[in-house]
Amino acid sequence: MVMRSVVVAAVVSFTAGLIVASFAGFREFIPGLLEGAWITVQITAAGAVVAVVCAVTAGLLKMYGPWPLRWLAVAYIELFRGTSALVQLFWLFFVLPLFGVTLPPMTVAIAALGLNIGAYGAEVVRGAVGAVPRGQWEATVALNMTRTEALRRVILPQAFVAMIPPWGNLFIELLKSTALVSLITIGDLAFRAQQMNQTTFRTAEIFSIVLVIYLAIAAVITVGMKALEQKAAGAMARGRGH
Repeated sequence: MVMRSVVVAAVVSFTAGLIVASFAGFREFIPGLLEGAWITVQITAAGAVVAVVCAVTAGLLKMYGPWPLRWLAVAYIELFRGTSALVQLFWLFFVLPLFGVTLPPMTVAIAALGLNIGAYGAEVVRGAVGAVPRGQWEATVALNMTRTEALRRVILPQAFVAMIPPWGNLFIELLKSTALVSLITIGDLAFRAQQMNQTTFRTAEIFSIVLVIYLAIAAVITVGMKALEQKAAGAMARGRGH
């Protein structure tokens, strides 16, 4: 039932986009905004990969790492959760060059947003792993598994199912945060919209299209995460059945 509702929402979003695009007053803006949307999608996808890697690494190190790495993970999580994503973006883009490190704008955008969302995701990982019943750990001890084997073969697969819904929310938050990258000269969806608005002053048309495009991308993320959740839950149920 939930999956059906999500699919309906996605279809409605894309239908609304087609309707908006069909009006003559909107058509001239569509090509440029779609180019910007493609950049937004690239940043979102790459940032999501960075976020997941950082989250899993930091979350597990915070729980099970040796104390120097544990404190490093804690410092990362608190720093990126406790400061603004905009400030992090500006720091990587404008301050790092003062230390001789200059990165391309796309790299900065992906790194900053990925690290920011990864810090929140680390707590999702920690909570999901901590929620696995203690009896599962005891079973791995009885089977003479090392901690690494237990995490890889027993604990993380179960925790993964619990992580998916909050990660869906974080990916949508990442998508919305991509609007910040327009401030470091990246021609994403928000940047293209601002440019068009400054030259045409047709705010209603431009930002109506932008609204629908963001909604459509978010709907795709939601549908994808719901499908992944159902698949993972089904696989887990089959595994327990065996």
